[in-house]
Amino acid sequence: MQYLNVTEAGELSEAYWKVNLVQRLNTSVASSPYFNMFLVAQVKAHDKGFLSMEIDIESMLENRGDIHHLFPKNYLIKNGIVQAQYNQIANYAFIQQEINIKIKDSLPAHYMTEVIGQCNTKKPVYGGIIEQDRLAENLKKNCIPDGFESMEIGDYQDFLQRRRELMAEKIHQYYDSL
Repeated sequence: MQYLNVTEAGELSEAYWKVNLVQRLNTSVASSPYFNMFLVAQVKAHDKGFLSMEIDIESMLENRGDIHHLFPKNYLIKNGIVQAQYNQIANYAFIQQEINIKIKDSLPAHYMTEVIGQCNTKKPVYGGIIEQDRLAENLKKNCIPDGFESMEIGDYQDFLQRRRELMAEKIHQYYDSL
């Protein structure tokens, strides 16, 4: 046990969680062990998929749920973003197929405006979330940074950095829960 404590103190300092892990999440490799650890943290927390009210990440992993580009790939390509940037794991979220199909190539500012609107009208368009507090919880559990609902191309790099930080914090919380 002493060996574990010494190793943790040396290897898993605050600098690891706040800097090193965030940098390791800066990758386009979907099979990254860091992305997989993020998904494990979501499974342990029983998180629902992005914009999903019912289906959790574990079910999506078991049944091959869709991986959604939060900033759509085609939008990023049209704006000169290269593959290594548009396929960043910080741009991925597990999502129900029917929600992914409806979003298609819409910008976050467009589809999130509609999602927020469905909380006012109580008529779901994207998923079943029709309450503002449930939407806020879903975005938090999926590590979506504040302000995402109004982001455009100029916000993309900042979005990636902020999301990596949130993902690293979720992994850290998971590790501390073990």
